[in-house]
Amino acid sequence: MAKQVGKRFAWVIKDFLSLQCDWCYSAPVLIGDCKWRLCAFPKGRNVNYMSLFLEAVDFESLPSGWRRYVKIRLTIVKQVSEEQSVIREMHRWFDQEQLVWGFPFMLSLTKLQDEKHKFLISGELMIVADVEVLEVIGTFDETEEEIVEASEPQITMKLDDGAKSSIDINGFQVLPLQVESVRRIFEKHPDIAIGFYVKNQHLRKTFMNFLVNVIETLCQPLEELSNEDIVEADIALTYVKDAGFKVDWLEKKLEAIKEKKVKEQSGLAQLQEMEDNLLKLKQSCSDLDALVEKKKAELSVTRSPLSFDDILV
Repeated sequence: MAKQVGKRFAWVIKDFLSLQCDWCYSAPVLIGDCKWRLCAFPKGRNVNYMSLFLEAVDFESLPSGWRRYVKIRLTIVKQVSEEQSVIREMHRWFDQEQLVWGFPFMLSLTKLQDEKHKFLISGELMIVADVEVLEVIGTFDETEEEIVEASEPQITMKLDDGAKSSIDINGFQVLPLQVESVRRIFEKHPDIAIGFYVKNQHLRKTFMNFLVNVIETLCQPLEELSNEDIVEADIALTYVKDAGFKVDWLEKKLEAIKEKKVKEQSGLAQLQEMEDNLLKLKQSCSDLDALVEKKKAELSVTRSPLSFDDILV
């Protein structure tokens, strides 16, 4: 297994609003023994969101059976204030079957193009990518025996001609990290895919990935779940439902979380108002305490008895 490597690089897309292409690529960057590049869909992929992905581009040079476990952190920089930049992060396996991973709903085009949000400066959009290769399987420095040994923990993995690595669950080719999640979905909802008639395995994997990602999104702590996250989950769930998945149970959960989010935001507003009022009351009490002490001091002077000499004066 090769050592962990990582790299940060920036991509500036000039004249973003004038782009006529459906997608565009950054220059490839060498990280470890593989080159990577960003792929952006400036107009979205049939949705009103900019899509952003990381892609392995020179995989032909890698040995058969290669796999890379990568931590991806993509940032659309708000150039006026980086604290309000849009950040998405995930951990995923890349291999010859799955060369691209990323975020179909990276940022709303409406928000991106709105001048007040300052994502575009002089028509330029800045994207920062942090790519960290955490685990490597299959390098030219390994012997064939070493590659097999590295793959041994994946005992349920199917290797087809050394090029594909996936696990079949109810007719869906699932990534190793999603096996347990998908099994639990089918255990709880065995009829979920009865109306799903897509035959293409790549599309089947994509839709299942959407479904798992929606569930993982809704499992986040409420305080970390933004309104934009909920909107993106809603859009993804609509895709899954329209494709034929039976997800009425998940729609109910999503609606419940929407209600909880509204309640949370209302509660936060009320809490802020209470804290502001409490601060004012504390300040008033502090001022009143000072007045009380002052009045006590004045009263003490007033009550002071005259001495014998004071009377004689």
